[in-house]
Amino acid sequence: MREIHVDDIVSVVERLFIDANIHLPDAMCGAIRDAMEKEISPVGKEVLGELLKNADTAREERMPICQDTGLAVTFLEIGQDAHIVGGDLTEAVTEGVRRAYRNGYLRKSCCHPFTRKNTGDNTPAIIHVKIVPGDGMKIVVLPKGGGSENYGEVRMLMPAQGKEGVRAFVLEMVRKGGPNPCPPITVGVGIGGNFEMSALLSKEALMVPVGKRNDDEELAAMEKELLEEINATGIGPQGYGGTVTALDVHIKMAPCHLASLPVAVNIQCHAHRIREAQL
Repeated sequence: MREIHVDDIVSVVERLFIDANIHLPDAMCGAIRDAMEKEISPVGKEVLGELLKNADTAREERMPICQDTGLAVTFLEIGQDAHIVGGDLTEAVTEGVRRAYRNGYLRKSCCHPFTRKNTGDNTPAIIHVKIVPGDGMKIVVLPKGGGSENYGEVRMLMPAQGKEGVRAFVLEMVRKGGPNPCPPITVGVGIGGNFEMSALLSKEALMVPVGKRNDDEELAAMEKELLEEINATGIGPQGYGGTVTALDVHIKMAPCHLASLPVAVNIQCHAHRIREAQL
C-alpha cells in the first residue's frame, strides 16, 4: 500500500488553483483561435481577439484571467490501494484552497447563502471523490464562476420526452443565459442516473477535452447537433451577436429509473479554467 501525505495534497491543490486561474489551457486558446476563423461577425471576431489578448496578459502578468475566480470545485480520484497519512483529506484540500486564494491574490467569492457574509478564504471547497483501482491520486480543479453557474439546472423530464426533450431543455438554458455566462461557452449535459447524479454528470462533462466526441456514436451525433443549434441562436461572443456562441458541447449519460428522465445542464464561460495533477 502506497502512502500519500496530506502535505503533498495541500501543496498540489494550492498550485493547481493558482495556475488554473492564471493560465487558460492551450486547448481552449486554440479553440478560441479556431472560432475566430469561423465567426462571420466583425464584432464577434474582435471580441474573440480581445479574449485571447486577455489570456496572454493574464499569463504574462500572472494575474487572474477573470475577476471571478470561482468556487473551488475539486475532483479527486483516489486509488483503492493508496493510504492518506498525516492528517484529514478534506482538511488538506481545504487548506490548499485557502492558501491558493490567499497567496495567489484570488478573489474570495464563497459566502453565507442568506447573510451574504464572506467566509474569507473561499472555503469550504466543493469536493467530489471517486475510488478507483491503483495506489495513486488524481486531482482535478475546476474554478467555477457564478455568472455561468447561474444558468445551470436539473430537470426531471418525462421519459416520453426523450432526446427531443433533452435537446429542447439544453437550448432553453442557452437562450435563457444569453450573454450572461460570457460566451463562447462550453456546455456540459448530464443525462440519467437520478437527481443529484445527473448534476454531477453535467459537471464531469465539462472536464472532457474540447473537441473530443463521445465514444457512443448516438451521443457524439447529439453533441454535434446541439453545438450547431446553439451556434445558430445568434447570441455570439459575449452576446454581441455572431455564429460562435459555444465552443463545444459534451454529454455524459448513465442508466436511470424507468419512471424518470433526469437531465442537467451546466454551462461554463469562455474562461474554461481546469488543471490536474497526479500524486
